[in-house]
Amino acid sequence: MSFDGLRVMAFESRRASEMAELIRRQAGDPFVAPSMREIPTDDNHEAFAFAERLFCGEFDMIILLTGVGTKALNKVLATRYPPEKFAKALRKITTVVRGPKPAAALRELQIPITINVPEPNTWRELLAAVAGRAERHIAVQEYGKSNTELLAGLRARGAEVTPVRVYQWDLPEDTAPLREAVARLARGQADVILFTTSIQAHHLFRIAAEAGLEREVRETLVRAAIVSIGPTTTEALEEFGLKPDLEPSHPKMGFLVKEAAEQCARILEGKRGSHA
Repeated sequence: MSFDGLRVMAFESRRASEMAELIRRQAGDPFVAPSMREIPTDDNHEAFAFAERLFCGEFDMIILLTGVGTKALNKVLATRYPPEKFAKALRKITTVVRGPKPAAALRELQIPITINVPEPNTWRELLAAVAGRAERHIAVQEYGKSNTELLAGLRARGAEVTPVRVYQWDLPEDTAPLREAVARLARGQADVILFTTSIQAHHLFRIAAEAGLEREVRETLVRAAIVSIGPTTTEALEEFGLKPDLEPSHPKMGFLVKEAAEQCARILEGKRGSHA
């Protein structure tokens, strides 16, 4: 099974070219509109305040949510402290990684991983993975926006939780492709929509609102096959009243595209029949 010429839209940013190529290999007609960029926070006082406490031994666990954030935190701290000081401190405490990217970042720094959260790597799996642990002074490396459910869950167990954020998400510098995606959706020119992170939905509807095309975009999405990479992204789509038709068996881009290609013809047949 393949996309067989279906128009496939995606919003991947860092791996946009790779996403387009994966879609082509499955005989799809890709349109990939980068939807976000990661920008450093203007003030890194949170990171430096965290570091001072870490170096004084005030934390017994750190939860690392993203590879990019882990590397950014290390880079920021290296501007003020000896390069090895951060890694040396982490080797003394419990390290929890949410998936393969922060795990790879720790391996680069030669830091042992205590707990590797299983797929699909949401805050629910994370809370389950650390259930029953004795650590109560926990730092959480955040990404883009704060994960309020995770923080609340940890605090409900009596933990003192310190969020640490060193970058945030914004629209890409060049929003023309994303605006074109909105225009195409408003005209009904997409069959399959792939979402690989939760912020993509927020940025898509932000641009749609600016263009006054929210209703038209939503109508196309309801009729299209919506594919979400995993539960966190699905929750973001549900905030906009959209129910994804498919989540891949593993939250990885290759699985997402392959399984979408295998199942989207059936999904579209069912949806278009119900809207006939």
